[in-house]
Amino acid sequence: MNTPSTAPTIEEVEATGGAGAISGWEIARPGAGRGLPGIDMAGFMIRAGAATEIRAVPHPAVTVIVEFGGHAFSVDDGRGGGMSESLALGLASSSFHARADGIGCVQIRLSPIATRAVLGVPAGELGGGLVALEDLWGGEAAALRERLHHARTWSARFAVMDDVLRGRMRVESAVDPEVAWVWRQILRGRGRARIAELAAETGWSRQRLWSRFDAQIGLTPKRAAMLIRFDHAVHRLARGQSPARVAADSGYADQSHLHRDIRAFTGTSPAASAREPWLAADDTAWPAGTSARL
Repeated sequence: MNTPSTAPTIEEVEATGGAGAISGWEIARPGAGRGLPGIDMAGFMIRAGAATEIRAVPHPAVTVIVEFGGHAFSVDDGRGGGMSESLALGLASSSFHARADGIGCVQIRLSPIATRAVLGVPAGELGGGLVALEDLWGGEAAALRERLHHARTWSARFAVMDDVLRGRMRVESAVDPEVAWVWRQILRGRGRARIAELAAETGWSRQRLWSRFDAQIGLTPKRAAMLIRFDHAVHRLARGQSPARVAADSGYADQSHLHRDIRAFTGTSPAASAREPWLAADDTAWPAGTSARL
């Protein structure tokens, strides 16, 4: 392994309750100055006996979870999911349930633009469902879990992940420049960009953009915009802002429109979604601004 001569600083936080924290969880982030294009990561420890039922809320990034504590976690994406040690999740259109107890893992948020370069398949092939990492990486997934298991600090674990990810990235696996540009414009506009205007600026027909975008990103441009707008809105709700204010500021026609989108993506009301542990951890695990790099 090629380890940097100077280890990155790590912010380690044990969450003990309150906004942005969950009892029994430890959350770690790599220090400033490290990172790969289109990739962000965080570390999680959930103590044994602090079992947590989690509703994983859709997010505009491909999620990769690599468990290293010797415990599988139970997942249910509505497609017969069961116990898993490491997995990848495409751009989901709805939430799924997971139960974790006494595990340690590194979670990666991966831009759909970089997904094929890292995972070996475009985000579109993940289909919004759960895929075992072994099905994508073969024996390398088990070897990675072993390396993480023997790394005793978060600095060492993040260095292992950087080493593996750098070794896997393939420049020739990049998506079409037009698709990447449209994705970034939708992300920059927090889902409020006019898709027809973006298609016109690429010089592609609407049909061609829809087809290529869906195949490479995993959603149509319109659905991607809905997901990104929802993500921005639900995080504001989790920070205690009122649904009326969030709806007005996030580009929804009215508060009912916001409610419909949140129920479509989470299966719950805005009030219930705002209390989800998955979102409560986000301000610590994924500080504001990190998603902009994706």
